[in-house]
Amino acid sequence: MQAQTQTQTSSLSQTTDAADSAAPATTGTVTPTATGASGTFAGTAAQTRFGNVQVQIAVADGTITDVTALHLTDHDQRSVSISNRAAPVLRQQVLAAQSANVQGVSGATYTTDGYLTSLQSALDQAGL
Repeated sequence: MQAQTQTQTSSLSQTTDAADSAAPATTGTVTPTATGASGTFAGTAAQTRFGNVQVQIAVADGTITDVTALHLTDHDQRSVSISNRAAPVLRQQVLAAQSANVQGVSGATYTTDGYLTSLQSALDQAGL
């Protein structure tokens, strides 16, 4: 049984390696690129209609352990309010999904798009 498990794992790694160049990884714990990367990685600032959005991730052994909004939309009080409501929801979604492949926040489209764009930049820097 153990030999069979090792063979299946090896095949999965080879299949995943080929797929990595075609599409972004969906989880930090399954992909072979999550080889124990650790540290903090700041994504690039994403420009939105209501201001820039930038996030930073903390990674431990290839797992996203925290997401911090370094900058959220600040064009006016309404955009600040929307971003302040959306950021904690997006953070929880990202931590649960371990990727930028999340549902987003209804009513906060610009914040969500900027957050996920910056997040993907940070994930790319971390090799996730």
